[in-house]
Amino acid sequence: MQLIDSFGRTVNYVRLSVTDRCDLRCVYCMAEEMTFLPRNEVLSIEEFTSLGRAFVDLGVTKLRITGGEPLVRRGTIELLQNLGQLSALKELCLTTNGTHLPQYANAIRDAGVKRINISLDSLNPERFRQLTRFGDLDQVFAGIKAAQQAGLKIKLNCVALKHYNADEVPQLVQFALDEGLDISFIEEMPLGKISEHGRAAEYVSSDELRSQLSRDYRLLAQENSHADAGPSRYWQVDGCNTRIGFISPHSHNFCGSCNRVRVTATGRLLLCLGNEHSVDLREQLRSEHYSETALRERIINAMQHKPERHYFDLHNEPQIVRFMNMTGG
Repeated sequence: MQLIDSFGRTVNYVRLSVTDRCDLRCVYCMAEEMTFLPRNEVLSIEEFTSLGRAFVDLGVTKLRITGGEPLVRRGTIELLQNLGQLSALKELCLTTNGTHLPQYANAIRDAGVKRINISLDSLNPERFRQLTRFGDLDQVFAGIKAAQQAGLKIKLNCVALKHYNADEVPQLVQFALDEGLDISFIEEMPLGKISEHGRAAEYVSSDELRSQLSRDYRLLAQENSHADAGPSRYWQVDGCNTRIGFISPHSHNFCGSCNRVRVTATGRLLLCLGNEHSVDLREQLRSEHYSETALRERIINAMQHKPERHYFDLHNEPQIVRFMNMTGG
């Protein structure tokens, strides 16, 4: 079976956000003072396991566990272990801020995860603290090291902001090259109302970043043939294996090839990150008449509501009021 939307796109990649909570407060992701979800509204580990199994039964081959910060959720390792046992699942991934990897890297690997994304927006401790509001950069470096020692394939993610960290892009690339890691630079998405900065004022396009990098590196365009390519458009430094990705929701819309949907911590099947089109799966999971068949049917029917594309406007109030911590990017 396959999940196919009304525009003929096959959905084979699902991101499960297991919590809206995080131990950092990145300025582009959430407000400094947050009210988090009551725990009874968040899906249980068993419910997330049922969802993962249903999606894989419907042809999904890649699952990514996200948050918030997924490793602050009790039971995340158990969930990874459960999903890792699904024989038809080709890839189980995790996105994390890295702060808990010294404790969990080996368990993540043993659960069947081979590839993780780690957020890293600055190499400067003071600037990192400013971007995360109170984060400790050394914790993230320790997390990267622990993941490397565990044998996990790592990609760094950096949200590029013109006056916060855009000047660090060459240094971040050099760090990735030195460590043998991939890295992606992301144009900020206008999700949730924030007060620290104006999104239009901080916008820097992928083309600007790539032009900046071209002064120091010879970049070769790569075919997006990798299974994990997603919305990134990858380049490679001549003579190196490290891939440099650019995720460009503003400057280079990638909706035509979208193959993914997301499930929030409350069980809403979010059909587009830049729209509010969604379907309640928690209601089905907690129904006294619950059945796997009914859950699969609701997911199949939901595909017809997946919109063709998103429309972001940096100059007005955010059209999407939910913060990034609700969906994990």
